[in-house]
Amino acid sequence: MQKPLDRRTLLKLMGAVGAAAVFRPGLAQAQTPTADQVVAGKDPRLLVLSSRPVVLETPLELLGRLPTPKEFLFVRSNVDYPGGNTTAPLPVQNWQVRLEGLVQTPLTLSLEELKSLPQVEVEMVHQCSGNGRSFFQPRPSGNPWQHGGMGQVRWKGVPLKLLLERAGVRPEARYVTGVAAVEGDMRPFEKSVPLADVLETAVLAVEMNGEPVPAIHGGPVRLVLPGYFGVNNVKWLVAVRLEEKESTNPFQAPSYRIPFRASQTLPIQPGSTYDFTYENSRPNWRQNVKSVVLAPASGAQVRGFVRVEGLAWNDGLAPLAAVEVSWDGGRTWRQAELEKPASPYAYWRFRAVLALPRGEHTLLVRATDELGRSQPLNGNIYWNPRGYEWNGVDRVKVTVV
Repeated sequence: MQKPLDRRTLLKLMGAVGAAAVFRPGLAQAQTPTADQVVAGKDPRLLVLSSRPVVLETPLELLGRLPTPKEFLFVRSNVDYPGGNTTAPLPVQNWQVRLEGLVQTPLTLSLEELKSLPQVEVEMVHQCSGNGRSFFQPRPSGNPWQHGGMGQVRWKGVPLKLLLERAGVRPEARYVTGVAAVEGDMRPFEKSVPLADVLETAVLAVEMNGEPVPAIHGGPVRLVLPGYFGVNNVKWLVAVRLEEKESTNPFQAPSYRIPFRASQTLPIQPGSTYDFTYENSRPNWRQNVKSVVLAPASGAQVRGFVRVEGLAWNDGLAPLAAVEVSWDGGRTWRQAELEKPASPYAYWRFRAVLALPRGEHTLLVRATDELGRSQPLNGNIYWNPRGYEWNGVDRVKVTVV
């Protein structure tokens, strides 16, 4: 029997079909470029999901190095900054960031002024809200992420609270809206988050992993919100605006939202459509509890003991309580050994050793935090038309020989 194609082989074949299109008029798809051709400085092993706007996925085998090097870190851009497809700093001068809206005294600060102010560092999981989209069935619209729309990054910058203390916050302010630069044909991009929830943690980052924030990752200044999905961490930041209501920018609504009603996520029929409004949905804000198996790889043959290793995390509101592994469909669970990170927003490494009989096994892994939040056995119960916030148990098939 012919072996099924793995994802990397499939993408290579798609690229080969595209190459044939250059010479055969009947084939319309152009040759798929490699990641380093799309973004200067990226590792060519990253998977190109889109060239414009840029979307690159990190292969599973590159996720274990922490913090994630810039050449391995995934990319999800909704807009492309002109000249910004590089891991080098953006070559700009006179960059400024405004504090405006419901503040007592509007401020404008240059990049040099931001760098001169007191700085804080935070290491955190950086994850696209569509990560895992391919595991929903039927597959929703959007980029076909599997595991690699995530990484762990060390950010350094100015606490938003410090700047707001200088500007003064008017009592009616409820939301913080990050505003991205608009250059060339860029679409305006804004995202709003609750002020009370991020006041103590938000950072205007000017460094990533000890160097200036790379252009492709939002430099020279990026709004960083520990525990939140990456889309809220606005790139190429030019303004922070305090508002009474969420932004009316289309990236706030109808985009990046989950069906929501009566204070809970609303399950809907898989495959159905949904008309997203502010009233019947919620934004993709905080990350949920999740785990990913790094080893063994799915489809691996294992001799002797099965050593299971991976990463688990949540939004940092509470520590993880346990990561568990099952080999019998969820009837029996064994706790893995956990390695607690220094930052509440970072990955927890987990390890477990299983003695399993010969044959094929499907390993299930789930994380649970001290608030009781866990991963469902059936992640499809939260199917949504855009495939956001997948957090079903991770599944890996192995054969013990």
